Amino acid sequence: MKVWHLSTEDNSGGASRAAYRLHQAMLREQIDCTMRVLTHQTANSRVQGGRSPRTVLQKVQEKIEQKVWDVSTRKWHTDNPILHSFGRASADIVDEINNSDAEVLNLHWISKLLSIDDIGKIKKPMVWTLHDMWPLCGAEHHTPNVPEARFRTGYHATNRPNTERGPDLNRQAWEAKQKAWVDKKFVMVAPSRWMENCIAQSLLFANKKISTHVIPNPLDTEFVWRPIPKILARRALGLGEHKIYLLAGSAGGMAHLKGDDLLPKLLGRLESLAPGEIELVVFGKARPNPNDQWPCKVHWMGSISDDAVMATLYSAVDVMLVPSRQDNLPNTAVEAHACGTPVAAFHLGGLPDIVEHTKTGWLAPPFDLENLATGILWLVQDADRRAYLAESARALALSRFSSSAIVRQYCTAYDEALRA
Repeated sequence: MKVWHLSTEDNSGGASRAAYRLHQAMLREQIDCTMRVLTHQTANSRVQGGRSPRTVLQKVQEKIEQKVWDVSTRKWHTDNPILHSFGRASADIVDEINNSDAEVLNLHWISKLLSIDDIGKIKKPMVWTLHDMWPLCGAEHHTPNVPEARFRTGYHATNRPNTERGPDLNRQAWEAKQKAWVDKKFVMVAPSRWMENCIAQSLLFANKKISTHVIPNPLDTEFVWRPIPKILARRALGLGEHKIYLLAGSAGGMAHLKGDDLLPKLLGRLESLAPGEIELVVFGKARPNPNDQWPCKVHWMGSISDDAVMATLYSAVDVMLVPSRQDNLPNTAVEAHACGTPVAAFHLGGLPDIVEHTKTGWLAPPFDLENLATGILWLVQDADRRAYLAESARALALSRFSSSAIVRQYCTAYDEALRA
């Protein structure tokens, strides 16, 4: 079986890393696969990057179309801070794909690699891994998960959010998907049961021939993501041996969705319950914002792209914090468990697929910071309990996220796409 993975990038952001890890896992299992990306960031020779060559006339036409589009969107406004992709940008690789030796395609996060129309023109069997909600929505990559969400009810003139103004670009994108994908047969992969539920409730795919498999993202739990003795990890990172450390990632453009603003409030509650006992470690950011006020000491680790350094960081801390307001299957929670670190989060999205309450971490009711703070202290204040939680977290990661088991599940989805 010859598989092509299609992704905008191969090593930038959670979706591209998940796609690249699946690509690597398949190569280890002797599956013939290629990864086709727009931006090639790794040294892997089985990854091909770049866009299709364009003539001078095509480049001029593209610039004209972009200027027309810029004028038409100038008055568009939304209060949804999450990324929007309108599905127009393309790397012009449809002919390359259709003429390739690929037997089945695995789409991942494909913004700017494939346009909405491109997907409709592909003639190969397709499996689509939904790392976010964009395939179900208009232009939004995430939308509030409420009963009246437009991905459930349809994008109509009467149900547009009052926080949007100007042309209804989300509706235009949704209608473009309806038109371009009307005859497409998709096999969907949901990394979490939450995403499976979103797919089932999507009006866009309600009358299309699709099937859905729940398959989590794979992780190399043998050589990369594994526990390191805590005392050695802390010495390597310059952290104290006897402190209680909590770890959090800074989410950048997805800060609100990932709950970055909840962290100071959470730490304030912890400081009032256990004064001076807890310190926070933050990766993804090198310094605080000028107006931030933190109630405890914070260690700013900056951006980390090396998996070995991240595994050391997970091993060095006592708890991984994932205070997301909405999440599919966050890599950080899975990676932390693989390194034997419990996770504290809210009981929402795909987090219950990762965390077993009081066995591998703590799941608080959304968005009960008091309960979450109480749970964090429960996770760290007993040495025997900490050892049990670490062992259970590692065991769960091995059973649910190891590469070989995930690859077998994907092969089942590929076989179904080929039969269809």
